Amino acid sequence: MKFDLSEDQELLRRSTRDFLASEWPIEKARKVMEDDSRGYAPAEWARLAEMGYLGLLLPPSVDGQGLGAVELAAVLEEAGRACMPGPYLDVVLAATLLAAAGGQDSLVKEIAGGTRLVTIAREDSVFAGTDVTPTRLEGGRARGVKYFVPFAAQTDVLLVTTPAALCLVEKPYDVVAMPTLDPAQRFGQVTLDHAATRVGDPSLLQRIDQLAAIGAGAMLLGVMSRALEMTVEYVQTRQAFKRPIGAFQALQHRLADMLLKTESTRSAVYRAAWCFDTDDASTALACASAKAYAGDASRLVCGEAVQMHGGIGFTWELDLHCYFKRGKTLEQHYGSTEVQLQRALAAAGY
Repeated sequence: MKFDLSEDQELLRRSTRDFLASEWPIEKARKVMEDDSRGYAPAEWARLAEMGYLGLLLPPSVDGQGLGAVELAAVLEEAGRACMPGPYLDVVLAATLLAAAGGQDSLVKEIAGGTRLVTIAREDSVFAGTDVTPTRLEGGRARGVKYFVPFAAQTDVLLVTTPAALCLVEKPYDVVAMPTLDPAQRFGQVTLDHAATRVGDPSLLQRIDQLAAIGAGAMLLGVMSRALEMTVEYVQTRQAFKRPIGAFQALQHRLADMLLKTESTRSAVYRAAWCFDTDDASTALACASAKAYAGDASRLVCGEAVQMHGGIGFTWELDLHCYFKRGKTLEQHYGSTEVQLQRALAAAGY
């Protein structure tokens, strides 16, 4: 099947690239990653809200744009290319979940307007398979410990998952910063014993997990695309034996493999987004497969990019390390490759 973005979708993609080039050039993104304790810049966050990006998937009744997963993928691909810092995908997922649950229109509007920051507190254990007591909702209070909560220290409200319900917890809460490879992706350990408001059923998480897989896959696609471009530019200028190193067949074969992985990821991600928007029967399989493939592909593409840059590829001054670290972080979060493969097998009936 041949898939092309519609005229409006292509316009959104191009305008997003122009917007991010203006508002989030890599120099500014690096400064936020390295120096800003928040992990994002409030002024640029307000601009995202002003341009309607925070409400991209929300219905117009709550100040949203009413768009779908294909449009989100187009935006996040460009965010990956720009290596944009901040909790954009996390906030979109939380807002979409709250809109689906209903009854929180005021909060959803504040999220879309950029005045309140909400992310999902999902993980009950640091290690997959560890036997722990999950966070619980008892007597109107949420109790437990959540790990790898995105931008926990910066949030105003947490959307907390429990086996029985989804609930909202207002700050303040105790947050311990967790180490991360990517300085633009902040995670925290949150200890909860707080009054909580029940907002929905955990069954709503299935669609949000699929949307998270699409979003993370799209960002990985953008990361790979830019890493490949940087590598092609470099091998055309770096000289060895009086000719560009890109003229050597061995490197050309490796570049061809990088291109194959990148374009295959593009096909997988946008097919998954189309399935999600059309409620196709293969949505669960497509979303899990797209994220699993994107994680593996980004490891190869970004790793090869670093290697082909030679000694300079390992330096802090080169922007390439930002893309390598973003790819590694996205590979592990929003459903790791192992988790997505398990979901794909389950969706296929195994």
